[in-house]
Amino acid sequence: MRHRLYYLHPDVDSARRALDDMLLSRIEIRHIHFLGTHTQLPSDLPEATVLHKTDIVHGAESGMLAGALLGMVVAGIVVTYFDPAAKATLAVAITLCGILFGGWAASMVAAALPNSRLKAFYPELAKGKLLMIVDVPARRVTEIEKMMAERHPEMRFAGEAPGIPVFP
Repeated sequence: MRHRLYYLHPDVDSARRALDDMLLSRIEIRHIHFLGTHTQLPSDLPEATVLHKTDIVHGAESGMLAGALLGMVVAGIVVTYFDPAAKATLAVAITLCGILFGGWAASMVAAALPNSRLKAFYPELAKGKLLMIVDVPARRVTEIEKMMAERHPEMRFAGEAPGIPVFP
């Protein structure tokens, strides 16, 4: 598992130096992202993805739960009118369709919303700061936090989110 670390940097130069230190610490560039609201990020800083910027993941999770519940209700109503042998298969199929449709529909709506997990950082981002989002292996969290605190007194450690999957 990986842990997601958040750092707030006052300017682009600080963010560049932090990126260099992360790369020298052998954190792959695909695990480092920057987010800023008022400042245009230079091309050498990897920009946060749509999954970081928007609420797609949270929306999909909520939609899949609602879709599963609605699918089960519809399945319960529909299966009463069909052959008893097909009831179980039909109920599972309708529930799966509800999960897929609910996840898809809710994620499309959530794509237009800012990420609710980053809500605490928006006041700082509005002041022109940059948020660095880094996914590091769980065993290296203490090492990376110590290195960043020593080399970058101008930045502020803004939190940690455990349990980020290893795959993209």
